[in-house]
Amino acid sequence: MPCHNQQLNSVNSGQEHPMKQVRFANSSSSSVPAVLNSSEPTDVPSQPVSQDSLGPQLKLLPLNDQIRELQTIIRDKTTSRGDFVFCADRLIRLVVEEGLNQLPFSECTVTTPTGYKYEGVRFERGNCGVSIMRSGEAMEQGLRDCCRSIRIGKILIQSDEETQKAKVYYAKFPPDVYRRKVLLMYPILSTGNTVIEAVRVLIEHGVQPKHIILLSLFSTPHGAKSIIQEFPDITILTTEVHPVAPTHFGQRYFGTD
Repeated sequence: MPCHNQQLNSVNSGQEHPMKQVRFANSSSSSVPAVLNSSEPTDVPSQPVSQDSLGPQLKLLPLNDQIRELQTIIRDKTTSRGDFVFCADRLIRLVVEEGLNQLPFSECTVTTPTGYKYEGVRFERGNCGVSIMRSGEAMEQGLRDCCRSIRIGKILIQSDEETQKAKVYYAKFPPDVYRRKVLLMYPILSTGNTVIEAVRVLIEHGVQPKHIILLSLFSTPHGAKSIIQEFPDITILTTEVHPVAPTHFGQRYFGTD
């Protein structure tokens, strides 16, 4: 399993998924109104984001009706908190599962109960999770549901009141984090500043950017591009890239809105 506490082996980049862009409905249309948070801008660009402009480091979950509905419910301002958390947890689980699919594996042979040999695969050991507090903590249970024994570190980053720059207040990782492949968890990528600072902290602890997989639910083009420009070797996994991100996610999930 990819959640055992062993040394990290070789990295498998995994298969890239074709990018699919989802647009908001035109707010001037009476038949299909756009669903926006009160803090989100209404002048949403109509041009889709080109995957070529963001590079192969960005990987999107293949879009289907199930994911589209979960995205819609999470963005809908009339959604109850219970439904919000339920759908958010479902979407988190899908992202985590695909994140695990990006980890390196090796071929193996096992014997079935009937005595036959089965050619399969086994994930390499030596992985950990790191959540960016507080909203990143919403993704921890989804990771633990897939990997019961995985170790999870934490980073607390907040904007300085005077400079408005991201500042690290707390960081705790497994002592051998530099040997591991890191699943960095942060559900909403808006500007990308918080994630950039978190990655810098991981690098200071010996983690190579190519061993970091950023798990996110929603991303803006600016946020994804900023991270990739700063760290070209990092992998970003998300369900949607759109100019409007549901920045209310953390407040709604933890009931502090």
